[in-house]
Amino acid sequence: MANYYVTWWNLENLFDSENAPRTDKLRRVLKKELEGWTDEILEKKIYQLVKMLRTINGLNGPDILGVCEVENESVLNKFRDALQQALDRGYNIIHADTQDERGIDVAFLYDKEKFAVDPQKVFFHTIVKRYATRDIVQVTLRSKISNTEFVLVGNHWPSRSGGQLESEPYRMMAGETLSYFSQRIQDVHGDDIPILVMGDFNDEPFNRSITEYAKSTVSADRVLNARSVPWLYNLMWEAIGSRAGTFYYSDEFNVLDQFMVSKGMLIDIAKLNVQQGSIRIEVFPEMSKNGTPWKFGRPGEGLDLNGYSDHFPISLVLVDS
Repeated sequence: MANYYVTWWNLENLFDSENAPRTDKLRRVLKKELEGWTDEILEKKIYQLVKMLRTINGLNGPDILGVCEVENESVLNKFRDALQQALDRGYNIIHADTQDERGIDVAFLYDKEKFAVDPQKVFFHTIVKRYATRDIVQVTLRSKISNTEFVLVGNHWPSRSGGQLESEPYRMMAGETLSYFSQRIQDVHGDDIPILVMGDFNDEPFNRSITEYAKSTVSADRVLNARSVPWLYNLMWEAIGSRAGTFYYSDEFNVLDQFMVSKGMLIDIAKLNVQQGSIRIEVFPEMSKNGTPWKFGRPGEGLDLNGYSDHFPISLVLVDS
């Protein structure tokens, strides 16, 4: 039996400082918001993120880390190198280089001593509205300890920019896309394949994009008894109403970052399941400001070199039997 510590974190605009074509595009889109984003500021930003990640899991850091709001593979490599050095362990990267206009991508880092990935089992599902937006990233990992295969699905759904209700149809599209590929995964691998879905959904567990379109529920029985619809069990309902959340906006917490699991992680014969009581919002005093996420920001928009991210990370422990 083995345990794996899994963390998801929206890193809040981890942009590269080099004058790569994608960065030039960002400067045209964001204009003055990125002026002054220097190598020194990027180095400090990465230092702050790594400082927090190295404190989790008994100072061992995550075995699997899902992230979003990363500009490109170049800056992701810089982040990975700093994390490896701090933890003295090695990580491989799965990265979706999307065409999102703000240049913010979804990625996974995983301990290469514990897991293997077949490149033929990595997929990037684009959500399209009028233009391409953030991908849903799907990857099948195999435990080198037990040979158990399981699927990770990383999400960063369209923002609430322009208004929550006005932008809701875009997240409904994302939910429908997630549900479709959840069905495809089970069609290909069978109902008992363990699937762990994670991400910044920009909606809460009770919103329609999650419940009606992504088919995510608070009822484990609904997931276990599902026949034609591949329901997902949402693990974050316990955070609702607990004075806690992952993102703070308009004087209240929101649970935008979530974990969901498939039927294959709930059945009695599950090869992989979630350790009871292990789900947590990673709130450390050092990364909180007045009890809320301590934002790092950007030049021209409240840069705070002592900050971290505008989201708290979330974590859980997987038990591989």
